[in-house]
Amino acid sequence: MGALDGKVAIVTGGASGIGLATATRLAAEGASLVLADLNEAAGKEVAAELGGRFVRADVGRSADWTQVVAEATEAFGGVDLAYLNAGVTTQQPDITAVTDEQVRRVFGANVDGVIFGVRAVVPAMEERGGGAIVATASLAGIIAFAPDPLYTSTKHAVVGLVRSLAPQLTAKHISINAVCPGIVDTPLVGPARERLKEAGFPMIPPEDIAAAVVQCMTGGAESGACLVCQPGRPPEAYEFGEVSGPRLAGR
Repeated sequence: MGALDGKVAIVTGGASGIGLATATRLAAEGASLVLADLNEAAGKEVAAELGGRFVRADVGRSADWTQVVAEATEAFGGVDLAYLNAGVTTQQPDITAVTDEQVRRVFGANVDGVIFGVRAVVPAMEERGGGAIVATASLAGIIAFAPDPLYTSTKHAVVGLVRSLAPQLTAKHISINAVCPGIVDTPLVGPARERLKEAGFPMIPPEDIAAAVVQCMTGGAESGACLVCQPGRPPEAYEFGEVSGPRLAGR
């Protein structure tokens, strides 16, 4: 018996990288899976290996989310868990060189994909009496990351969304969290991967992020918390500082 036995989970970007590692971990914990990805060949292969279902979906298109949730409901009876992981980078540090296409692509996958995903799965989770949502943010969601400012801005948006949604979703018995990894050893790193390896820079195994996701889904983090994941360290909730209030006139 796994920790998630009998639960139904949606994983976006489940065909590779962190999504694949997390889908594998969720299946090992007993969850039934619906994988959503644009890579149809790889997605179908992974879903077959894990005994789940695959839906080819662009998470940045709200209409595609109707199909994803419908598949989970028809195949397994509903939705209990959602890992909103699909994302892209621009790898463009120069704001004057960023194209319209790059802007739309990175915000569509990284921001719209989380917003539309939450909006789609919450009603399905309410029907089951509650659930858990985890979104992939990044260390770049809580610090400045000059090599890719657009990517950084999208991950800040995810962190803000998760923290802001927590109170209303708690009332619906749904938790929501973000995982904020440093550099994970996945295809998203791109050409920099070999340079990092040559320099001896430690990258995070995607399985470590999968463990943090399961930790959130099984009550191991307060709803709204954003877990920082770094090589060789256990996941820990980032402590956001307080903001000074207004100064009253005459004081």
